[in-house]
Amino acid sequence: MIRTRSVVAILGSALFAHAATAQGRAELPVIPQPASARPFEGSWPVPAGLPVEVAYQDDRTLSGWGVRVRLVPADSGNGPESYTLTVAPGAVTITAPRAAGRFYALTTLQQLVDAAKAADPAEPRIGSVTIADAPRFRYRGLHLDVARHFQPVSVVKRYIDLMARYKLNTFHWHLTDDQGWRLAITKYPRLTEVGSCRKETMVAKNFSPYVGDGTPHCGFYTQDEVREVVAYAAARHITVMPEIEMPGHAVAALTAYPELGCTPGPFEVMTTWGVSDDIFCPTERTIAFLQDVLTEVLALFPSPLIHIGGDEAPKVRWDASPVAQEIIRREGLKDSHELQSWFVKRMDRWLSERGRRLVGWDEILEGGLAPGATVMSWRGTAGGLQAARLGRDVIMTPGPPLYLDHYQGDARFEPLAIGGFSPLETVYAYEPIPDGLTPEQQRRILGAQGNVWTEYLATPAALEYMAYPRALALAEVTWSPRAARDWAGFQRRLPNALRQLDRLRVAYRLPTVTGLERDVTTLEPRIAIPLAATWPGATVRYTLDGTGPTATSPAYTRPIEITTTFDGTTLTARQFTSDGRAGPIRAMVVRRTVFRERDDVQSSALVLGLRMALIRAAVRSTVGIDTLPVARRAVVAGVTVPVEDEDERVKPFAAVFSGYLEVPEDAMYEFSLTSDDGSTLWIGDTKVVDNDGLHGAEERTGMIALRTGPHPITVRYIQGGGGAVLRLRVRTGTGAWRDVPASWLTHRP
Repeated sequence: MIRTRSVVAILGSALFAHAATAQGRAELPVIPQPASARPFEGSWPVPAGLPVEVAYQDDRTLSGWGVRVRLVPADSGNGPESYTLTVAPGAVTITAPRAAGRFYALTTLQQLVDAAKAADPAEPRIGSVTIADAPRFRYRGLHLDVARHFQPVSVVKRYIDLMARYKLNTFHWHLTDDQGWRLAITKYPRLTEVGSCRKETMVAKNFSPYVGDGTPHCGFYTQDEVREVVAYAAARHITVMPEIEMPGHAVAALTAYPELGCTPGPFEVMTTWGVSDDIFCPTERTIAFLQDVLTEVLALFPSPLIHIGGDEAPKVRWDASPVAQEIIRREGLKDSHELQSWFVKRMDRWLSERGRRLVGWDEILEGGLAPGATVMSWRGTAGGLQAARLGRDVIMTPGPPLYLDHYQGDARFEPLAIGGFSPLETVYAYEPIPDGLTPEQQRRILGAQGNVWTEYLATPAALEYMAYPRALALAEVTWSPRAARDWAGFQRRLPNALRQLDRLRVAYRLPTVTGLERDVTTLEPRIAIPLAATWPGATVRYTLDGTGPTATSPAYTRPIEITTTFDGTTLTARQFTSDGRAGPIRAMVVRRTVFRERDDVQSSALVLGLRMALIRAAVRSTVGIDTLPVARRAVVAGVTVPVEDEDERVKPFAAVFSGYLEVPEDAMYEFSLTSDDGSTLWIGDTKVVDNDGLHGAEERTGMIALRTGPHPITVRYIQGGGGAVLRLRVRTGTGAWRDVPASWLTHRP
């Protein structure tokens, strides 16, 4: 007798309840979720000897296990990566127009097989289903920086293997930077003889005073190794896009060939992180050098896209260089920004003549975009919007949420990271096509990419912890139809995917307990906090003294009742799996408060805007910046970075915004303060949000109960160099976040 099951019954009746969708899809235990899945009667018994890695078997081997593959001309208009996979009682049939579609069908089958074996190891079966699938975006990328911390070929191959399992199709290989040059170039051997080694690496974030680890960090790839990686990726239908940074992030190259700088040097491969003023000088000698390098790059990488960086290139050296200024005069350029555009256009033309396309970070928009360039939008979505409106191709990779080296939980309990905050749910919620584009402009969005920068990721395990499971969310964002994306469904499917990663010994980050996303400030004397595990069968354990829960801490059985105090109670929780693994810790502070009464000042005595004092100083904290000399004063409409010039924004400074916040009603207000680097929000003498210190773009929130009317407000901000971000938002209850309205911000004239 043949037993029949629903296609989703392999995960049990709980999942079956969620199987149907309004669009006629069934929810499969697969990431990314296919475009269409229609179950029918019957099931396919998984052969006992079916190879563990189905996707890498040839058609003859697959046929022996009842899996038939046909490559036929595409007639559905779904593109070369599309496929149809039919699982029936007698056989599995795959139809695809190209080898890529065949491969993706087999990766889907692989996940179905794994789920079936997990559900019933003795007699695994897959419910009958017809899957018609194709990617939403043709560019689905994952990036790896090997310049800051070098990784051997074996690690790079494993990285590519994991990408392939989830239908990511472009590996962005960041090969050069200030801290190391990782690609052997035959014509210029000193690039690796000298530029691939730094004498040591800064310990943690010890910029000032500087502390180094005393250990040289070296490594590079031979050209044979690069060919090996490129071929390995191609077999998995992944294109390797190399990045050779220019004109900035060039210190490792300048150390090897100092004559390419605008100053004589000497230079030293950087041991700290950040942005250097020393960049390539835009001379004909430099351009010839870089084109020589790219000649060898093109011979190694068949990718149609070649990334040349173009980001974070301070113009200090160019502004002071007679050579650079002469080029500006000769070419009729306005300034150094147009000089960079001229430089990028030279490279764009050179690559176009050789049948390749230039890709650059969104700074390449400044001074005019090269005709053939594709823009990689990383500083939010503005660059992508601008490029799409210009009719140029765009790859979206804003950080956050797509910087996968950012923190994914409370920094107090996470491994050291560069900063930022990009939790799994934020990655999953990301929509690559921004609002405000016409249908034609939307088609310019090629796709999206997750970036893994490695300033603080020295080991393969650290890479995997930061990339997974966030790369799974990215895979679904870039492959699945927008209508098929469902956070609750993704959470249901995630444990099965993570069990598959367990089999591969991937050092992913376990999901966190839900219910502790933000601190709570309340007017109530008692409050109950509900928590929930996110791993099947896990036990949630908690403490109320701020310490990390252990396997012997109290187990959560019902909402935790807390008697609120003005000093606050710290609730921490984590989940423990049935096999004894401990998940990440989450914590919240529950604090009682009372309404803050409005200030005595009359609203009629106030005018719109906040006072802003700009301070030119390099500081590590907002504490005491009010006492420093002020370089400029102004009245501003809102709390944003008070320096517009790109070259000035990357230099250290501080700012103090002060005045009044006039709220329209008695309410509990929640404020969000996002900054790079540090910031604090004070209302009266209460520090509502503490986001202080030197760090990347990070968001912190805080709550305060305010009576209607004006309240003194002070926002302090510091910029330590590099990226600059400052944003203040507000909401009441569970409403939507919005920028603090300009009409709420006032000051005494």
